Amino acid sequence: MSSPCLSRSIAGRVAIITGAASGMGRATARLFAAEGAHVAVVDLDLAACAAVVGECGPAARPYALDLADRDAIVRTVAQIAADFGRIDILVNNAGVSSFCALDDPAYEDIWATALAVMLTAHQQMVRAALPWLRQSDAARIVNIASTEGLGATPGDTPYVAAKTGVIGLTRGLAVDLGPEGITVNCICPGPIRTAMTDAVAEEHKLIFAKRRTALRRYGEPEEVAHMTLSLVLPAASYITGVAIPVDGGLMARNA
Repeated sequence: MSSPCLSRSIAGRVAIITGAASGMGRATARLFAAEGAHVAVVDLDLAACAAVVGECGPAARPYALDLADRDAIVRTVAQIAADFGRIDILVNNAGVSSFCALDDPAYEDIWATALAVMLTAHQQMVRAALPWLRQSDAARIVNIASTEGLGATPGDTPYVAAKTGVIGLTRGLAVDLGPEGITVNCICPGPIRTAMTDAVAEEHKLIFAKRRTALRRYGEPEEVAHMTLSLVLPAASYITGVAIPVDGGLMARNA
């Protein structure tokens, strides 16, 4: 019989998932709920969060949150802790599309939004949740970065900068929180079928996938969700500070 600390179950654990109204966040919320976790479904739109809660069942609750608002982050995390009585898992998944040319008049605003939502909010969520994570016997933090944090696509500097920062933040947090037994890891999704990639024509998705990935296809949000689940298990107690590509072999393929 394995010890409780090496359990492969998150049943009864409380998880906060940002950007949970669609895409990878939604898939993660549904998977965690199916595994018996209590899930705080967090996103900008309360109605969209409520729709996901309807898919997850009674153990999930919706929370509207603007991740660019630090005070709102503190209030919302405290409310989640009060509602559920604990916090064991934090998944920083929320993201925004931020393709923008350097000489675009909107560049500065897009840059500021990208870093606020996809980098600064990550550390603010961690800091807000930390008092409760410290009380958990298997506290887990997973940050969702991107393969854009491992290499760059032209015209995408705000997103690349934010996601590269997430990888660095993950390493720094892992070192800071490691002595307390809190693990912090990062997932770098490659081409995944989400709202961000909906605008890409199916024909172009196919061309890109065949040219760039080893598996020659786009990934599904559920495939990222399962890696997230693996990293938040109590048994994942000796994995911290890593950035794991879930990219169909995109980063492994040279030609």
